[in-house]
This record gives sequence, structure tokens and C-alpha cells, in this order.
Amino acid sequence: MGYKIAVVGATGVVGQEMLKILWERKIPISEIYAFASEKSEGTHVNFGEEKIKVEKADVSNISKADFALFSIGEDISLELAPKVAQKGTIIIDNSNAFRMDPNVPLVIPEINPEDLNNHKNIIANPNCSTIQMLVALNPLHKKWKLKRIFVATYQSVSGKGKDAINELLQSTEAYLKGQDISPTVFPYPIAFNLIPHIDSFEEGNYTREEIKMVRETHKILHDSSIKVSPTCVRAPIIRGHSEAILAEFEREFTLKEVYETLEKAPGVKVIDNPKEKKYPMPFYCNGKDDVFVGRLREDLFEPKAINIWVVSDNIRKGAALNAVQILERLIM
Repeated sequence: MGYKIAVVGATGVVGQEMLKILWERKIPISEIYAFASEKSEGTHVNFGEEKIKVEKADVSNISKADFALFSIGEDISLELAPKVAQKGTIIIDNSNAFRMDPNVPLVIPEINPEDLNNHKNIIANPNCSTIQMLVALNPLHKKWKLKRIFVATYQSVSGKGKDAINELLQSTEAYLKGQDISPTVFPYPIAFNLIPHIDSFEEGNYTREEIKMVRETHKILHDSSIKVSPTCVRAPIIRGHSEAILAEFEREFTLKEVYETLEKAPGVKVIDNPKEKKYPMPFYCNGKDDVFVGRLREDLFEPKAINIWVVSDNIRKGAALNAVQILERLIM
């Protein structure tokens, strides 16, 4: 048995990764469709050894599919997804459009797959930084109950798409040649720089990206008592997000127990050997499915807290892979 699967936003970085993962994981597919904006209509994208013609993303086209993976931006998702869902197509949306909608489940398959039982043809994929943080912390939360999270993210430019990747490459070249840099995607040059600003600023001078991490954590874990203090930073890295996390729990634990728990956790790989200089780095997580955890340290002052370093490929587990894993849960 095969399913009719659509990738909406198929010419983007995440859309192309979705097609790649659908092929790699041998999803049972009878028909595969690639949709994008009108300007990409008639072009082709890869699906394994095949070339698929890109069609215009509209309600009538997308509703041919049994399932549609959306990675086409918040505004277009808000416009198209409800209409497509009404026609019976199940949508897994990668934008922020429906994440906080109480009628839409927000799912990380390793954490809350049971929430899929209540979907109404739209399912939200969480933010990339939230996904990797919670995949690492949830196994510990289940044992010792999270009380507070302090997190600083170092997010790659690919989270903002192709134009952001090109700007990093072009501005790096310009910098090395001693030429002026005129950023258009970012408010400041990203090459050889850090920008402590992702998305728009909101109330209290937190950015929208930071507030997403707070609200999504509460919704996914079904626990609004957890205090989340995020700072999100854009880093001059093409692919792979990193996070420095201080997690405080309600109950005491030993470092040995933390190691044992994480080493058994689904989707987590521990790389932590300081003596041999082994720890997770974004350069080495490119194309990998796991969330990598290292630099595990008991906090110096709080006996119920731990410091960890978490790295993951934001295009895979942070976006495309998580969406495909949701699809797999739906068709199991």
C-alpha cells in the first residue's frame, strides 16, 4: 500500500531535505508531488533518482495528496492549510502558523506522539531550537522533573533559508578580500560575527524566537510550570544549531544517572570525553539524524542542576526529519 505525499515548498532548503528523507526512509508512496510558489512552477527537484516537476501550490493541487508536508512560510500556510485540510488532506506544517493553536497538536515523536490522536488534519512541527532542546531534556524531565531551563542558542543561518546561506558565503568572501559588506537578509554582517537577535522583538525585549521556545516547551511537555529563560543568537555557521543549557530539576540525581539516561534515550547520542577533546560540534552533525549531547557537568552551585551542550542538524531533526517522523507515526 502506498500513499499520495506532497511536499509544499519543495524548492526550499527544508523542502528538498523532506524529499531526501522520504526517499531515504522508504516511506510507502504511490504518488509524490512537489509544490512551490508560481515562480518555481515548471522547474524540477530531486526525489532519489527521479526528477519531479514542480507545480504551483494551490488548494486544488495540494488536495490531491493524502498527506502534505508544508515548508512554505507562515503566511501561505495560514492561507492554504485550513482549506486543504477541509478537503481531507492531513497537513504537517513546519511554520509557526498553527503551533499555539489549541486545536492543533505540536509534536516531537520521541516525546508526545499520543497528541497525534487528537489532530483535525493539521499537525504542527515545532521550532528547530525547541526540538533539539527537548529531545535532550525530556528523558531527564521524566525522571527528575524540570523546574527551570536557561538556554543560549547559537543558530546557523540555514534556519533563515537559501538567501541567508548565500549572504554568509558572500559576506565571508567580501570580508577576506577587504571589501565592504552590505547585508540584506540580516540587520548586520553575519560573517565573523554573532547577532543576538532572531525574528522580531516582542514585549519585554524578548525576540519572537525566544518566546517560541518558552511557549512550545510548555505545550509539548504539557507543563506550564517550567520556567524557560532563552537567549537566541545567530551564528556564522551554514548548518547545525548549538545550545548551552542549564537545566534545574525538582529532584536530585547523580551525573552517572544522567549519562545512563541519555545513552538510552531515543534520538540522542552522547559525545562527551573532555580528556580526548570529544564533544558535539555543528561541523560534524551535518546530515545526521541524532541530537548530540556533551559537556555534561553538575552545576557548581545548585545540586539539582546540570550544564549540557546540545547540537543538532536544524534542517534534519530540527525540521524535515521531525515532520517525516510524524508522518511515519500516522501511517504505522
